[in-house]
Amino acid sequence: MAMLMRAPEECASWGWDLGHFALPGLTSALSTAARMSVLLGDHGLLEPRRVEWLWFVYGVGGIGIKTTLPVMGRLDPVDLAQRIERSRPSGYPDSQVGNLTVSGRGTWFDAEGEERHEQDLVVLSVDPDERYLSADLAIFHDIWGRFDFRGFPHPEIYKRNAPRLAAALGELDALLGTTAVAGDATYFGRAEGYGIEMPDVIDGRGPDLTDRL
Repeated sequence: MAMLMRAPEECASWGWDLGHFALPGLTSALSTAARMSVLLGDHGLLEPRRVEWLWFVYGVGGIGIKTTLPVMGRLDPVDLAQRIERSRPSGYPDSQVGNLTVSGRGTWFDAEGEERHEQDLVVLSVDPDERYLSADLAIFHDIWGRFDFRGFPHPEIYKRNAPRLAAALGELDALLGTTAVAGDATYFGRAEGYGIEMPDVIDGRGPDLTDRL
């Protein structure tokens, strides 16, 4: 399996409320995203390539403008803060930065143990809300579960990849000083602990989810 199928919504996600960890606001959000992305990078899960967000205005809501800034494999909070200030829409001088999404390339291993690379293997988000900081990590591929999207078991792929994700999530909990909360279930699965919840299995196969890919 050299090419991965990507689900249109999460297979699983994890969220952290970080009011105890750092002050709210853009500076704290960027610093938190940088620290989390370094940890994910240490596990080969995320090499940041871009940061993007939607702008909004208090009392008005979203203004329909998205900004994407390229980054070179790591997040520099000071540099990013300056670039974000310079990118504020000129027609909306009071606009604020919404949820920051960090995406990039990650490493996974196929059934033979060959190293491969995939865009958006994990997607990290940090919300710089003025009231409290929060973060989220989402996954969209079947390599983290015991079955592929067609419902076939793939034990070698699972064994080579799922423990790496679990280790990273455990270290994120330690870094952030709180236990992640599982995100909502989707058609493609939901989080359980540091992995994907086991689906219903019939005659050795999981559900075939390819009708929505």
